[in-house]
Amino acid sequence: MFEEKLLNEIRDQFHHVDSCPYQGPRAFFENAGGSLTLKSVVTVNAELSAIPDNQGRDNPASHELVRIIEQARADAMTLIGASSGQIIVGESGTELLFRLVRTAIVGSEEGGSVLGSTLEHPATRSASRQWAEKTNKTHVLIAHDNQSASINSDDYKKHITPDVRVATIIQTSPVTGMGVDIAAVSKEIRAVSPECFIIVDGIQHAAHGGIDVDAYQIDAFTMSAYKVFSKHNYGVAWLSPRMAAMEHEKLDGSADLQWELGTRDTSAYATFSEVVKYVEWLGSNFTNSTDRRERILAAGAAMSEHEEGLVSAMIDGVDGQRGLRDMPTVQVIGGHDNKHREGLVALVVEGVPSADVVSHLNNDGVRTHVRKNDYFSGNILEPLGLDTCIRVSMCHYNSAAEVKKFLQSLEGVLPA
Repeated sequence: MFEEKLLNEIRDQFHHVDSCPYQGPRAFFENAGGSLTLKSVVTVNAELSAIPDNQGRDNPASHELVRIIEQARADAMTLIGASSGQIIVGESGTELLFRLVRTAIVGSEEGGSVLGSTLEHPATRSASRQWAEKTNKTHVLIAHDNQSASINSDDYKKHITPDVRVATIIQTSPVTGMGVDIAAVSKEIRAVSPECFIIVDGIQHAAHGGIDVDAYQIDAFTMSAYKVFSKHNYGVAWLSPRMAAMEHEKLDGSADLQWELGTRDTSAYATFSEVVKYVEWLGSNFTNSTDRRERILAAGAAMSEHEEGLVSAMIDGVDGQRGLRDMPTVQVIGGHDNKHREGLVALVVEGVPSADVVSHLNNDGVRTHVRKNDYFSGNILEPLGLDTCIRVSMCHYNSAAEVKKFLQSLEGVLPA
């Protein structure tokens, strides 16, 4: 885990890291609902929101806006490890996934199937179902494993056929926190259906570890800015060259590879550059390299290691405080020892409604969240026979002291 000095430096770069402006002091374990926001993001957003000029004009301000956008696209390519293709910004990660899935299904060869899994967010599941039906393609949903709360390449392999036209993969579940080996799944798909369009939902994973698009051999990758240290109201997507070349909505007469519609919000691009700068800075504490990509990879590894330490403290206890493993009335979804977990623990307390647990924790200054058996989380909870669960989602700026505070508060709501 991070040394105290570095952790303090990290926490100092985020707004509201240990207190809520409406509640007061609190530990923030609701990162899967949206991460904390970098102070630099707020500053840059305010500065650019005040600029009246648009892109594409012949004046100094407009030229600078165009430069900022191009720099941000390059920064995003470096962050995700993409050597080709293009970056676009949209309304949200969900909106981008819908658009990408629709474009791939409509533009792919007729017939065949669209492949996904029950682990996925409705952004891909809903889009795939709707557009598979409209194009007379078969929609195949592979069941994830309830015990591990994840899915692997062997699960996919059983359902891959040469006529799979489009496949969707979630990199990390926002309900279970369990990650998926994208490269391994993609390899299995390419071996049987090499022309399949593979679209990855990287929204939950982006704040928790490294991204290597080139290694994944995919066609599209998406992130939601508010879940990776930036602001709401925009998502970021990468498109492979062949994905970008597919027929898509665009203004008549515009460039063939033009995907963005209307005037873009320059502050969205600029704030994402601030995210990349922060990740590079973090990585510089773990490598002597001056190469941006190497620093970013070092940051991803450090984030993962720190969060593994936080999860271990939550499961096994910290500073004399027992952990979830030793609380008999607490059920941890996916089990106590799960190598796929990325900074998130989903749990239920026997005999106590999840909403009551979350309310109790909140009153103690510990922010968590209830997941319900609805269109967002029913795919995970229903097979387990659960109506709700408590999601405790951490990030690399959280501390062991905050984990201890959570465990101590939880003790107060456990059945006698």
